[in-house]
Amino acid sequence: MTDSAMDRLAALLDAERTALLEGDFDRIADLMKEKATLVANLDAGPLNAETVAPLRDGLRRNQVLFDHALAGLRNVAARLGDLNRIRKSMDTYDAQGRRNTIDAPSIRTLERRA
Repeated sequence: MTDSAMDRLAALLDAERTALLEGDFDRIADLMKEKATLVANLDAGPLNAETVAPLRDGLRRNQVLFDHALAGLRNVAARLGDLNRIRKSMDTYDAQGRRNTIDAPSIRTLERRA
């Protein structure tokens, strides 16, 4: 791997980290395409651990950020699902611990006529 290719990949990983921290998912998608292209065009030369260590660390750091971003998105999706379910009906409990479901009234539309 040439130094310029490694430099470009390191810069790309830094840009990816910034986009992850800012929540710029459109930019992340563009960077992923660019990273795939860059990795596909790398020439496989002799590698040593000292040379690859910064890239490995950057990849691991970004993977942790990706995992946290996905966990956050899953939490948001679950919360929106809960809110949608509550909007349709709500469960309550009486003094004996029996569950009662209260259905939300159906949405009625008002027709305006001239």
